[in-house]
Amino acid sequence: MKQVRKAIIPAAGLGTRFLPATKALAKEMLPIIDKPTIQFIVEEARQSGIEDIIVVDGKNKRSIEDHFDSNPELEENLRSKNKNEMLKLVEETTDINVYFIRQSHPRGLGDAVLTARAFVGNEPFVVMLGDDLNNIKGNGKPLTKELIDDYQETGASTLAVMRVPHEDTAKYGVIDPSEQVKPGLYNVLSFVEKPDPKDAPSDLAIIGRYVFTPEIFDILENTQPGKGNEVQLTDAINTLNHLQRVFAHEYKGERYDTGNKFGWLKTNIEYGLDHPQIKDQLREYLIELTKKL
Repeated sequence: MKQVRKAIIPAAGLGTRFLPATKALAKEMLPIIDKPTIQFIVEEARQSGIEDIIVVDGKNKRSIEDHFDSNPELEENLRSKNKNEMLKLVEETTDINVYFIRQSHPRGLGDAVLTARAFVGNEPFVVMLGDDLNNIKGNGKPLTKELIDDYQETGASTLAVMRVPHEDTAKYGVIDPSEQVKPGLYNVLSFVEKPDPKDAPSDLAIIGRYVFTPEIFDILENTQPGKGNEVQLTDAINTLNHLQRVFAHEYKGERYDTGNKFGWLKTNIEYGLDHPQIKDQLREYLIELTKKL
């Protein structure tokens, strides 16, 4: 069985929920305290054994490429001033194999994944969405590694799901689960993209981490646009599930949704409470703030 060595990070969205901040700045570069959100995704990939990463970006996303490129002037400035800890932080962003390809038109998540086909080749691979963060405090096994471990056992495509409030199912792809093949790993009858809550087959929502066999590419190539007139990855997964098994892995750890203003702010607060430089100040501030509310 081939090892899972490559990851696709789709990052071509316009980030309209964060306008005007994202008019000229990639949404993926919005920081969680002092680290861009996409860097958490890249670090999770590395911690999970991924060797090569491709970011599928779009227009006005140059800041992502610059972030993972070297900055000789900055590095020399920090080196000359003996700011070694800062220099280490800067150099860590370039010590990784990150490649870039542009999605020329916003045709949906499925099309973004298909754009990276030549990079992946005939190998299993990971898809990691930038709005979903987990393990940001470095506790336990990353979700991506959990999925890869399942793949090593089953040889089948596997995606991450998490229980959400039933009224929120319209925001997600949702699975119709069958029996569990082991605790937390489900056979799936079907995958439904953003169902009305009254029609949702379960509360198990897809949360932005996937391991795919390369057969998904042929299916994506022939998948017609669905909701929003976009090529929906969930539709392709549903088709794949009729040709070969696709499992759903239930994640029970901490998940942070940075795709909306409140989720992004909440993530900053929770990460800040664990950040060595500001955690004490932030805790004191929050205690004082609650007295005024």
